[in-house]
Amino acid sequence: MKKKEIVELITTGEHDKVKVAIADLDGILRGKYMQRDKFISALDAGFGFCDVVFGWDSSDKEYALGKVTGGHTGFPDGMATIDAESMREIPWEQDLPFFLADFSADKKRSAVCPRSLLKRIISEAVKSGYQPYFAQEFEWFNFEETPHSIREKGYRDLKSLTPGMFGYSLLRTSMENEFMHDLFESMNFFGIPLEGLHTETGPGVYEAAIEYSGALEAADRAVLFKAGTKEIAYQHGILATFMAKWNIALPGCSGHVHQSLWDDKENLFFDGKDKQKMSPIMRSYIAGQLHCLPHILPMLAPTVNSYKRLSGGAWAPSTVSWGIDNRTVALRCLPVSAKACRLETRVPASDTNPYLAIAACLASGLYGIKKKLKLDQPETKGSAYAAKNLRHLPNNLQKATGLMRDSDVAKELFGETFVDHFCMTREHEWSQFSTQVTDWELQRYLEII
Repeated sequence: MKKKEIVELITTGEHDKVKVAIADLDGILRGKYMQRDKFISALDAGFGFCDVVFGWDSSDKEYALGKVTGGHTGFPDGMATIDAESMREIPWEQDLPFFLADFSADKKRSAVCPRSLLKRIISEAVKSGYQPYFAQEFEWFNFEETPHSIREKGYRDLKSLTPGMFGYSLLRTSMENEFMHDLFESMNFFGIPLEGLHTETGPGVYEAAIEYSGALEAADRAVLFKAGTKEIAYQHGILATFMAKWNIALPGCSGHVHQSLWDDKENLFFDGKDKQKMSPIMRSYIAGQLHCLPHILPMLAPTVNSYKRLSGGAWAPSTVSWGIDNRTVALRCLPVSAKACRLETRVPASDTNPYLAIAACLASGLYGIKKKLKLDQPETKGSAYAAKNLRHLPNNLQKATGLMRDSDVAKELFGETFVDHFCMTREHEWSQFSTQVTDWELQRYLEII
């Protein structure tokens, strides 16, 4: 929709305001309601938005060591740009118009803005003759709780939406049928078409696969799916969590990224004459991701909790590995047909920032093509958990962030400013965790030591 059409729609519509949001470094939407005339003016001129959005963590605690923004800068406004093409109407807010914004026109903030970063990587792909198509799928747990009740309970003894381990259950979907139908239909109306929605194995856990699209639209859909699911769940007295591993006894929640490269006519990953139906471009793309994974892991596993899921087993990868239709590896290749041939990166969990996860996958794949990397690493057949010859991914956020900070590869892919700022935020995350006394420590040491 063109700006002129948007202005006419907003002007003649029943709403006197719109909703605008920007994704922070954790993929959390930060935004506000904007008065109609102010919004129309901002469509062309942009608008000021406090750059603290990149200067604090998910709990609004300021980063002490930030260079881009912080107390030393006074937290000024940056110049945000509204993306007119991102327009949607929110069905659970009386079809209120909604837009995404980013800092692409602000040189200083664009260096660390996740959506702006992804746009730069996509531009590099297009300049090289590739149209990247992506989709993300999510697993998440649902509870019969509220933001107040989980705090009153101290985050313990939470009541799951449904009981037991019952993946792909038609029976369990009938228990909360109104919520599932509302989720499916509202997301479709909101411009986030779902290919599928079902229960996964675990009490109250669902999985949704979002229909594929261009890479930026795919990331927009993924970010809005997570936020929208939480809001729709609220309407039903449900609390949804995209935490990677909320209970050590239960499977973690994936956020797998599906991807392929196309030209104007065909899928460049597919080669019908190849024994494995994989083109040289696909092989170099896979080789690039295998090479870069240890250098960029925090963009795919961004929280302390992410690494509880990547501990091996339970459908999550722990090694730098690839295989054809193998769910134990990091990179699952699916050369099924000319239309559907794709790579599934299985490292990301549902706690990822989709802009950064998709940027990391695309940039590392393009790195392999640009460097003409060969897929020399053998395909993993059978269980990657049992294989003895595979490199293991770093097993905690501190190790992974240290590797990324020191990596020339990461800086080549994303720029020194982004790597420095993003790694600082992950170091902050680790330091916050390191100052806490956990239940495990109390149970292990309080009485005996």
